[in-house]
Amino acid sequence: MPVAPLAKRVLTVGSRGSQLALWQAQFVASQLNARGVQTRIEIIRTTGDHLQAASLARTGGKGLFTKEIEEALLRGDIDIAVHSLKDLPTEITEGLTIAAVPEREDPRDAILGHPLHELVDGSRIGTSSGRRAAQLRILRTDLDIQPIRGNVDTRLRKLKEGQYDAIVLAAAALLRLGLADEMSGLFSPEEMCPAPGQGALAIQTRANDSARDICAALNHEPTHQAVRCERTVLAALGGGCQLPVGAFADPQEDILRAIAVVVSPDGSRHVRAESAGPRQHPEELGQALAAELIRRGAEKILDQSKSSAKS
Repeated sequence: MPVAPLAKRVLTVGSRGSQLALWQAQFVASQLNARGVQTRIEIIRTTGDHLQAASLARTGGKGLFTKEIEEALLRGDIDIAVHSLKDLPTEITEGLTIAAVPEREDPRDAILGHPLHELVDGSRIGTSSGRRAAQLRILRTDLDIQPIRGNVDTRLRKLKEGQYDAIVLAAAALLRLGLADEMSGLFSPEEMCPAPGQGALAIQTRANDSARDICAALNHEPTHQAVRCERTVLAALGGGCQLPVGAFADPQEDILRAIAVVVSPDGSRHVRAESAGPRQHPEELGQALAAELIRRGAEKILDQSKSSAKS
């Protein structure tokens, strides 16, 4: 049901300025508008936006695309922040909360350009993600995997200019931007385990603000439970969104079926764990998956990854 008008208060939605980020902010704003809430969108540049040529892994990764937006939220400059959930650190900033997680878009990774099986030895494949690069090296040891930065349009342009034979992006980004036809293939979670929270949005508010209760109407509980499981795995392994960690939980009726993987940067070593548990206890399932990964040697692989990022 529509919420009562907020005494003519207009809620300011904070967002990055990329085409994808604005789509996400406008989607949330439209959902609130449909419930009788007036909104406006405020664009905020983040550290990650200023570092278009830098390696995300080497810059630390934590909060690169969220820090300045969270600061604006705490100051009261904005009332709502809309993030790609996979960019949001697992440790929530004091005074803030995730008020809602809408229903998730396709969480899988997509390949654009030539399909993976058609790439010849030495083909150049672009990705900005250490997680994707490491898992690609498991699937194909003969590829020349190169970094690529920029927004979706920039990466597509570089692909079409012939700088790469293929690139890998989140399917959710392409679907939201109406670019599904650009995909030449999709990786199953077993082939390339997605980043924790991939395909999901986080609607963040101040913990004590009335906007929290208003945004709660946009929450999709099965999605929220799934990403809580995935983010628990990441938090238990160190919390950095640039770690080569994949975690995906699939809500099925009353249970979550989850898979998680940790891969060395060169793809030479990896550990994997799978499990299932009640949807009502996602954090317990995430902790169990992380414990199993650690038992199988995940910590040594993560130490290797952190050393590689610093060198």
